[in-house]
Amino acid sequence: MSALAILNNVFGHKEFRGMQEEIINHVLNGGSAFALMPTGGGKSLCYQIPALIMDGVTIVISPLIALMQNQVASLNKIGINALYLGSNLEQYEVSGVFAAFKKKQVKLLYVTPERLCNPWFISFLQSIKVSLFAIDEAHCVSHWGHDFRPEYKKINQLIKYFPNIPRLALTATADNYTKVDIKHHIGLTNALEFTASFLRENIVYLVYEKVDGKRQLIEFISLHQNLCGIVYCSTRTKVEEISTFLQNNGYPAIPYHAGLDVKIKENNNYYFLQSNYAIIVATVAFGLGIDKHNVRYVYHFDMPRSIDLFYQESGRAGRDGAIAYSVVSFGFKEILELKRMIAESESGHLKKKYELSKLKSMVEYCDTIYCRTQALLGSMGEKFGVCGKCDNCVNPPNLAESTVLVQKILSAICQVGQNFSISHIIDILRGKNSPKVQTCDHHRLSVFGLCSETSSKDLRRNIRILFSMGVIEVDNLTGYLKLNDRSTNILRGMEYISLPQKRKAGYGGKLSI
Repeated sequence: MSALAILNNVFGHKEFRGMQEEIINHVLNGGSAFALMPTGGGKSLCYQIPALIMDGVTIVISPLIALMQNQVASLNKIGINALYLGSNLEQYEVSGVFAAFKKKQVKLLYVTPERLCNPWFISFLQSIKVSLFAIDEAHCVSHWGHDFRPEYKKINQLIKYFPNIPRLALTATADNYTKVDIKHHIGLTNALEFTASFLRENIVYLVYEKVDGKRQLIEFISLHQNLCGIVYCSTRTKVEEISTFLQNNGYPAIPYHAGLDVKIKENNNYYFLQSNYAIIVATVAFGLGIDKHNVRYVYHFDMPRSIDLFYQESGRAGRDGAIAYSVVSFGFKEILELKRMIAESESGHLKKKYELSKLKSMVEYCDTIYCRTQALLGSMGEKFGVCGKCDNCVNPPNLAESTVLVQKILSAICQVGQNFSISHIIDILRGKNSPKVQTCDHHRLSVFGLCSETSSKDLRRNIRILFSMGVIEVDNLTGYLKLNDRSTNILRGMEYISLPQKRKAGYGGKLSI
């Protein structure tokens, strides 16, 4: 049966998407490859279809047991002989897997990198006919990748023991650093690279400046009742809080995070996958490789720590091609917290610098006044016009000349020696005689009270935007506001600046489905 016939008759799709057909033909001709395809772009078919055509077994290396379970269950449902080996299996279940091999009843076997690198398992693979090695979520190979798994680096043993078996590495997010790492560790330096467009035309991108996070969330969900959605939160505690909040307001929300009992996680995951209207509130522990086509929105209650994570998570919406929403709710406080977390991590200097640059790209996306789709694709090196449907395209922010206000803010930062955080700067500008202001004698500064008619929220918002625009810096550990060359130019009147004005909180229409 041809690749197209299998696509039509087994998987139920009329035609290939993007670069799927090219990748499949390359693999069928015995070639190894690196495939960079968008979330929801149909990466799995690039190895599943060749597996059904080639003589032998395709070994799929996957990072998560839940991901393997979902893929195997989906394949079994359409009559494909697929199995997995995970640490959660009982001994009799493991024996059943190997018994199926003896009967030649397996076409795809999903394994973790830990299992793959086991000497006994390698010996077993040498005793059977392996047609292809597929490395799913290949960014886990790279320490630059956001889901780095040290065990993935051992995959290079495949080159030693199986030099003539093609290898296909697939991922949805990989910048140049990550790509180089993946190719090096999997021995794909001279292999063909397939890079598809990251554009998801059916996703509408919205960003909310967090004013009252819970109220904004309820307002959005109320517009999209009885539809499936994912709400991402930064911590387990926040997941429990938000899922309970939604339940108390009559919404079918369920929690998911690494701290839950394994059985509860499995049940919640199963319920979400089977339901047409469930809302799952989760940490980033949920969703890698999720195969659910009717997710109508992904709502980031807390801003993701990198643009890569955001793209991957937001792409879990609208896999059926129908319109879907990606929403980010963000504020300056969480930006500062994320910067501090990265700075205090055990990563090396270069890794921290890399992660901070990814965070900065995420902040710039949130604060851009231009097309969000354009900004998102641009952060991944892809040029695009304007989408015409994100919040900035539909309701462009108004700009107001703000040079004098900005000069006041910058002067306050300068006059305190660039050694204080945002709250203290705001107190000075608003003329608030807080104990700290008086102790430091800052009530005597010339800038004291210069912005008394501007609210604390508005000042905080404007300072955040100045950070996003690169007008000021923030110390990663202390949170102290710092000046730079651009700040100096504005203070000296060598540059004028306009700032976007607030627009109605909770912008977003009803899905047209």
